[in-house]
Amino acid sequence: MRRSRSARLTLGLETSCDETSAALVERDRVLSNCTASSLREHARYGGVVPEIASRAHLTALLPTLDLALRRAKRRLSDVDEIAVTAGPGLLGSLLVGVSAAKALALALRVPLVGVDHVLAHAYSARLCDPAPAFPYLALVVSGGHTTIIRMDSPARVSVLGRTLDDASGEAFDKVAKILGLGYPGGPAIDRLSRGQAPDDRMFSRPYLSEGSLDFSFSGLKTAVYYKVQDALKTSGRLTPKTKRAMAAGFQEAVCDVLVKKALRACARERLSRLAVGGGVSANTRLRAKLDEAARRSDIRLYWPSMAYCQDNAAMIAAYGAALRRAGRRDTLELGAYSDFSRSPLLSGARS
Repeated sequence: MRRSRSARLTLGLETSCDETSAALVERDRVLSNCTASSLREHARYGGVVPEIASRAHLTALLPTLDLALRRAKRRLSDVDEIAVTAGPGLLGSLLVGVSAAKALALALRVPLVGVDHVLAHAYSARLCDPAPAFPYLALVVSGGHTTIIRMDSPARVSVLGRTLDDASGEAFDKVAKILGLGYPGGPAIDRLSRGQAPDDRMFSRPYLSEGSLDFSFSGLKTAVYYKVQDALKTSGRLTPKTKRAMAAGFQEAVCDVLVKKALRACARERLSRLAVGGGVSANTRLRAKLDEAARRSDIRLYWPSMAYCQDNAAMIAAYGAALRRAGRRDTLELGAYSDFSRSPLLSGARS
């Protein structure tokens, strides 16, 4: 018989890309959050290789789950419900986590909740102290998605703006490859740009149509490529000084777009609470520019801790628990999806 507790214990599993993560959460209190990354195995290829990622999840999932239980000082039999990333992401990777979650839910006879990875990033600010009250806006900036989301409640969300081509994180990786900085590109460009005064005229800002909240960074990435080609034709090589200038100029352009559109969304929705989530939210220039702009506009910013900026199971568990409290529950027929537009929780997009 299960022992009585005032807070339900939620096990979260995350396997959407190249990180295998397991976490245990009671309400929004994280008891453990353990992550194993296969980044080193992908670095030699300049990006994530789906088959390698899937195999790494198969190897790492059970040891990561065991570590999460030990750190939380809980047993598997203590788990009251299971939340798992159902999408978006790499299908092979997602299926490893979804299959494991279904097997555990069946064996333990506990509820199962499929969680959208992008919306979990938006919810991750609820792990802050203090947490943002509903409604609030979330800017999700990750490798595969750049999205502005209005969250009126865990189960009531609206997409206000989204990626039309390359997401911000994807653009960082591609530009880093063009500049010969290696993978992952975001941290490399961030490091190289520190202390470098960016030339605001180096790259134009892709704001799209007037008033748009959507994002497009493919053209910016192409502009970097052509500047590199011009530099190579002129001097035959890309000097460290030129690399720093291009990295800083590119980063500044991306951050300007993210900041302007996030604040535009706040003004349009008449909301003064803005959460930022996803791997790119660790970028130091974005944090500095958004902090300054938010102060000027009297907007309260919520930054999750660095552990919750990257892909992690704590946000999956916390968001899954919130959805379960709102009445959501999935069956053992739960599947995986690669496209964010297929998320069952999306209530519509406005721009």
